[in-house]
Amino acid sequence: MSHAFGAPARTRSHLAYNSAMRAMVCEAVKRPLMLAERAAPEPGPGQVLLKVCACGVCRTDLHLVDGELPEPRLPVIPGHEIVGRVAALGQGVTQFTIGQRVGVPWLGWTCGVCEHCRAGRENLCPRARFTGYQIDGGYAELVAADARYCFALPDGLDDVAAAPLLCAGLIGWRTLKLAGPAERIGIYGFGAAAHIVAQVARWQGRKVFAFTRPGDAEGQAFALRHGADWAGASDAPPPKPLDAALIFAPVGALVPAALAAVRPGGSVVCGGIHMSDIPRFPYRLLWQERRLLSVANLTRADGEEFLAVAARAGVRTEVVPMPLAEANAALDRLRAGALTGAAVLVP
Repeated sequence: MSHAFGAPARTRSHLAYNSAMRAMVCEAVKRPLMLAERAAPEPGPGQVLLKVCACGVCRTDLHLVDGELPEPRLPVIPGHEIVGRVAALGQGVTQFTIGQRVGVPWLGWTCGVCEHCRAGRENLCPRARFTGYQIDGGYAELVAADARYCFALPDGLDDVAAAPLLCAGLIGWRTLKLAGPAERIGIYGFGAAAHIVAQVARWQGRKVFAFTRPGDAEGQAFALRHGADWAGASDAPPPKPLDAALIFAPVGALVPAALAAVRPGGSVVCGGIHMSDIPRFPYRLLWQERRLLSVANLTRADGEEFLAVAARAGVRTEVVPMPLAEANAALDRLRAGALTGAAVLVP
């Protein structure tokens, strides 16, 4: 299905949008989001204004609301898996056109001058700002975003199906890259990110071993539907030693379990932005040149790479569309582990 606008859209100066918008606002942590009416944002220099078509509900949004991320800018509108149509262009924006479909990820701004930015590692920029955390995000009808940190989205997926690619997919891709050329990949926590990265790993010719909560037969069936060669409980050993393990569940106790499952020289990569404390474990689990790594954010290069790979691999997402006003219910379902795939808010 094509989502590109035709030539007439390129001649308009803006899409029609209201001067006010609805948004789900985090006014204080550890409290439900509030449905509020706000003035529509105006795109500043270098920004685009987007009419939000869909916004994925990410575990990082849950960490924000539950007070597990430090120093959020409050009040803030969460949401960083945004699919939208360009409604207006700020001064100097030339890379997008009115009506074009674009995606907005977690990384919303970097300084461009620190040692990390200059080295191509803008994901580690100490002054970085993040969508839905320090910058208002996509749990709203409209959002303003820095055009340099937006991605043109390929056709082939509808808006709701494309939303999880903007974080679950991107972070999953960066996590997989840090695992190196591993043939046997273990994935702990088979949710939104895992069901995307498993499809990519299979497309690359790797073997995927999925680990879910003990007794979670539904989650194991979900993993097998989305590319896993084997699925079992997180407290069980895999049928063969792993070359690498990817951890997406925010459970520190999975780190020693994953280290015990990987072969000598293997890697364990933690893909989440927040995790409960890692318990003490014997040095022998890390010995023999096993590596323990973490993923921090993403780079724009990751985004360009992954969107191209996802299109070639034919990635398909499993989503649960929900109205914008039901954002709290979506977060509750995510917190309870009651989602397979990803919830996506639709204004």
